[in-house]
Amino acid sequence: MSLRKQTPSDFLKQIIGRPVVVKLNSGVDYRGVLACLDGYMNIALEQTEEYVNGQLKNKYGDAFIRGNNAQILIAENHANT
Repeated sequence: MSLRKQTPSDFLKQIIGRPVVVKLNSGVDYRGVLACLDGYMNIALEQTEEYVNGQLKNKYGDAFIRGNNAQILIAENHANT
């Protein structure tokens, strides 16, 4: 079985337009559709929901998250691709 190594850049290109979770350093989670990101890991989301302690607090159309505030970006259902 041949496994192709994937770079982080390849992964990020694959998940644009897909649902993601962005966990911030503050502990707040944002869930939405990844619209784009840049070399500084600034993240633009669409259809964004804000979760605090696992509870939905707000819904936003579009949201911009500054890269230095993001702790981790998780692609939802990425294992199904």
